[in-house]
Amino acid sequence: MKAIIETGGKQYSVTEGAEIFVEKLDGSEKDKVTFDKVLVLGDVIGHPYVEGAKVTGEIVKQGKQRKIRIFKYRQKTNYHRTQGHRQPYTKVKITSIK
Repeated sequence: MKAIIETGGKQYSVTEGAEIFVEKLDGSEKDKVTFDKVLVLGDVIGHPYVEGAKVTGEIVKQGKQRKIRIFKYRQKTNYHRTQGHRQPYTKVKITSIK
């Protein structure tokens, strides 16, 4: 069964057994996570969410993505700035869709 869930301001298409990378969630590895904001469940479309639908998962890993570099430069003024950023994420394995 397929479902579309919303978490962290983004939407994810999931199936049972799938592993997804979402915005950082509270909790540690092996913790259970429940997603209540289910937009689509099989053929049922919610308005805006499907009532009574839940997707549960298990946190596999907490981590940070690759570093991205932000470089600002203005010619002829001796102005340049370098900044780095690593976005935190949570890897979740979907265990059941109800």
